[in-house]
Amino acid sequence: MRLLSRAVQSAVFQREWSRRHFWGWLNAVFNKVDYERIKAVGPDRAAAEWLLRCGAKVRFQGFDRWQHDYNGLPTGVLGKYKIQAIDATESCIMYRGFDHLDGLEHVEEIKFNKSIYIEDICLERLSSIDNLQESLKTMEVVSCGNVTDKGLIALHRLKNLEHLFLSDLPGIKDRQTTVDRLQTALPRLDVSLDLD
Repeated sequence: MRLLSRAVQSAVFQREWSRRHFWGWLNAVFNKVDYERIKAVGPDRAAAEWLLRCGAKVRFQGFDRWQHDYNGLPTGVLGKYKIQAIDATESCIMYRGFDHLDGLEHVEEIKFNKSIYIEDICLERLSSIDNLQESLKTMEVVSCGNVTDKGLIALHRLKNLEHLFLSDLPGIKDRQTTVDRLQTALPRLDVSLDLD
């Protein structure tokens, strides 16, 4: 009986692992950067396609509503629509796709809420993008379990960041030191915390 129980547990575990492996593989495919597509349609359109494909939303300059339907992306003159805000709530964006952000010049707001693939290396990469260092003003990092103090400290390079909301980040071990370092580097930064 015990042998049968172990066999059933093993089969269930393998099926669950196989399912997770499949979704992980599919998410990695969605994050693959197509540099030819970026050249063909421009950085904002290519980034919007990537973000929506991964379950995120974008808001374009001059629009109040969030775009979440890949098939509803606006068409027209290339370069006309500029991404102003990104909401990556519960999306599958990951480090592998962050090259899509390189050409964006107008992004003022980014939300990472329950984004399971967001980790320190993503925040470090985001902070290293010259255009975002200039344009990004507001950011949220909520319920991203792979983010630690190291990733948050990397945000000090976003020199125009004015508002940062942090919540439910179990990887943050020394929150006061981290916040102090950010506010020393960015004196205008208002940090709102809900980390208890």
